[in-house]
Parts: sequence; C-alpha cells; structure tokens
Amino acid sequence: MTRIVWFVLIGMFVGWLAGQLTKGRGFGLVGNLIVGVVGALVGGLLFGVVGLSATGTIGWVIMSTVGAVAFVSAVRVLNKL
Repeated sequence: MTRIVWFVLIGMFVGWLAGQLTKGRGFGLVGNLIVGVVGALVGGLLFGVVGLSATGTIGWVIMSTVGAVAFVSAVRVLNKL
C-alpha cells in the first residue's frame, strides 16, 4: 500500500515538473498523474536502452522526469501536426 501511495505522489510531482520544464501550465491533478506514470514507463525504457538504471527515490524521480519530459514533448509535437 505504501508503494502505491509513493508511486502516485511521485507521479503527480513528476507530471507537474514535466509541465513546468516544457514551458506548460501543468495538466491538472489527473493529467499530472497520467503524465507521471507514463513518464516513469518511458523513462524506464529510455534508461534501459542507454544502459542506465535508477535506484532510490531520487533516481526514480530523475528517471521519471526524463521520461515525462520526453512524453510531453512528443505529445506536443504530434498535436502540432
């Protein structure tokens, strides 16, 4: 149960942070959660391809943020098409 709470909290924070880093306004509570969760998945894939791994809370936040920024950037590029 504790892991789920941390996953949700980190997901919301990372989604908000990705919105700020990509010059956005954030995506609201649910949007931030979705972006954070997808970002964690994308970040895990990207880190795996490069051969990196994340450990601890700070590592997971960094990895998820990288993935969330990549995800948000890709969505914005696709929306412009």
